[in-house]
Amino acid sequence: MSDLELERSIEAILMVVDEPVAEEVLAKVLDRSLEDVEKALAAIVENSSNHGFELRHISGGWRFYSRPEYSAAVERFVLDGQQSRLTQAALETLAVIAYRQPVSRARVSAIRGVNVEAVMKTLVTRGLVEEFGLEQETGAILYRTTTYFLERLGLNSLGDLPALAPYLPDLDRLDEILGALTD
Repeated sequence: MSDLELERSIEAILMVVDEPVAEEVLAKVLDRSLEDVEKALAAIVENSSNHGFELRHISGGWRFYSRPEYSAAVERFVLDGQQSRLTQAALETLAVIAYRQPVSRARVSAIRGVNVEAVMKTLVTRGLVEEFGLEQETGAILYRTTTYFLERLGLNSLGDLPALAPYLPDLDRLDEILGALTD
């Protein structure tokens, strides 16, 4: 199999996968060395700059994604008049889980200040959140995000989540404001 045939074979496989595929799996399936597969993947990435898709290394493997600049067209196609976006409540709940995991439903409810039972069911049903054991003290079910969550957000790991510190209030400024209010 030539280098070009290897690249095309990898492209064909990646067009039909539901989740990212590791280099090792591609090497085994195509009976090629890991070095050959890595070289072919690099070539595909380099040669896809003139296309509406790009090859990304996400969540421990490789997968094709549409380019961000074409997201409006893809969104119109995928939605086709259907409303499949997450609600604000679901997004907030998902954020709490992502940053505090593993976390119980009761803890998420306490942080958000509302009952999140229905929202949690939605997130589990959509495959963004999964059960992850029991809390030792209370026996409550703990939840965490899934690899599908990472994939949908285009992240390799939870470490790639943006830092929260820039979005938190400046405590010195808050003390100043509270001090002015009490004077």
